[in-house]
Amino acid sequence: MNEKIKEQILAIRDSGVTNMFDVNRVQYEANERGYYELVAYLIDHKAEYCRFILTGETQEAD
Repeated sequence: MNEKIKEQILAIRDSGVTNMFDVNRVQYEANERGYYELVAYLIDHKAEYCRFILTGETQEAD
């Protein structure tokens, strides 16, 4: 997860518009806001996204 995607996730979270575990709605909101990097990221990285939402970690520990 790069910094731009992290910022986009946090922007949607801070808006309070949706439950962040509703990935489809997060993807919808990202598309509406022009966060196309996040839309694409969520297609293949749902587990990493959920880990970030739960823990704030952006990558697995070694």
